Amino acid sequence: MELTGSQILLEALKLEGVDTVFGYPGGAVINIYDDLFESSIKHVLTRHEQAAVHAADGYARCTGKVGVAIATSGPGATNTITGIATAFMDSIPMVIITGQVPTPLIGNDAFQEADMVGITRPCTKHNFLVKDIRDLARTIKEAFYIARTGRPGPVLIDLPKDVQVSSHVFSYPETVNLRGYKPTYSGNIRQVEKAAKMILEAKKPVLYVGGGINLSAANDELLKLAEMTRIPVTTTLMAMSAFPQRHPLALGMLGMHGTFYANMAVTDCDLLIAIGARFDDRVTGRIDSFAEKAKVIHVDIDPTTIRKNVEVDLPIVGDLKDVLSKLTGCLLQKTELLEDLIDATEAWRGMVAEWKERHPMGYRSSKSVIKPQFVIEKIRELTEDNAIITTEVGQHQMWTAQFFQFTQPRTFLTSGGLGTMGFGLPAALGAQVAFPDRQVIDISGDGSFQMNSQELATLVQYQLPVKIAILNNNYLGMVRQWQQMFFDKRYSQTVMELPIDFIKLAEAYGATGLQASKVEDVEATIIQALETPGPVLMNFKVSREENVLPMVPAGKAIHEMVLAS
Repeated sequence: MELTGSQILLEALKLEGVDTVFGYPGGAVINIYDDLFESSIKHVLTRHEQAAVHAADGYARCTGKVGVAIATSGPGATNTITGIATAFMDSIPMVIITGQVPTPLIGNDAFQEADMVGITRPCTKHNFLVKDIRDLARTIKEAFYIARTGRPGPVLIDLPKDVQVSSHVFSYPETVNLRGYKPTYSGNIRQVEKAAKMILEAKKPVLYVGGGINLSAANDELLKLAEMTRIPVTTTLMAMSAFPQRHPLALGMLGMHGTFYANMAVTDCDLLIAIGARFDDRVTGRIDSFAEKAKVIHVDIDPTTIRKNVEVDLPIVGDLKDVLSKLTGCLLQKTELLEDLIDATEAWRGMVAEWKERHPMGYRSSKSVIKPQFVIEKIRELTEDNAIITTEVGQHQMWTAQFFQFTQPRTFLTSGGLGTMGFGLPAALGAQVAFPDRQVIDISGDGSFQMNSQELATLVQYQLPVKIAILNNNYLGMVRQWQQMFFDKRYSQTVMELPIDFIKLAEAYGATGLQASKVEDVEATIIQALETPGPVLMNFKVSREENVLPMVPAGKAIHEMVLAS
């Protein structure tokens, strides 16, 4: 059967298991949208193309599926760049489809033309410009294969209008064979055996876990390894929901705003087992002082990540689920040595417990002003750890990582690598579409929220019951904190001079708005929001100059923390 290019696209999406796409129409994709009109694929109309990509991103992060977004050519396509770069930095599987001017006009500065292949080359795992309809079905198959395999990431398909309207017999490939792209899934057993030997000989081991654990769905394998060996576990921002944060072995987050005990454990350990992490600068602080006493095992599916930032004693390339299963198998074969390890590391666990007792994660409570940490703890308590939490970027993001204590995988969706303000609301939108019966909450700052506040309209249109908690201090809080600590309180352009009436804003969009200005109002406000149908915005007037602590100043080692303001 002959189909048009736009029909081939939609049929291919169905065959890839896509049930939902996020997007914004325009002239260069009008044929796709005409065919979507009667398609079984659900389309969610966001109010901005950046938000469409963030929504697809949120959908992908909480489901593990490939998120899909559509935008028109020119400004519609360029509006997707921040969302694409966000997904690229955090290794999120996505396919972004952008319209393009007809092929004869490419390069002629046609109306709403933009070189999306050139623009997105640095921030996509791969991109395609389809110039011949005969290549379209194969290109879509390859795009999804690349997006979801190996180290996941966003792939862009730029689709000229003439390719969308021309016709060709639809035949969808069953397999993909790309020269030069052969991800390694099976970890080398000899390397795994060496890792087991190093673990069994360690006296002060630490598991350093990154977002790759969630991406490979290796959470159970991680928990089994930690409990079998009794090795303390510290997680990156991207992995805060990868390991139960109330587990006795959990050290919380490490790095710039990590816990005292996580940073001290990494500093003093003799073996650092890095699993699905990339030794980001926010984690390592000053490289020459990072885990300088330790041998390093680095497990990752992406070989280019290994030795990129730190020297590694034992590299293992492979899927984390496979490698960790093999590793636990090796360790189980040496039961007596495993018992010796637990005995030999008892003093180490005691030292870690002492650090926890000496400097627990906490804050100074107040009866006169709402502390942002208190709001986060109350949200966790009242949702019984069953909510999917998204954040924007800033102080509220760090407080959420520090105080929410996540217990379930894929329940913390945040922009880690790129640090994108405006991510949280559309990501929550995508998560709520994916899980209509689960509670989804966006924890935001008043600055970040205004980056994509227009998506309140999308929530209302589709009656998505996302709850938004704005920790409102009338500052760009994280930048203000730096100005306070390192620039003599010169608050240059970080004061939000005209406080927004967020309640009226919510009501203008047709959502419910709730205000909490007193400590005693916090719990009642959250309960009311959770019990109110549809989208709800909660505006918490919090302590204005509260700081995120601990903090490692720029250029310092991670054990050189500022613990109190």
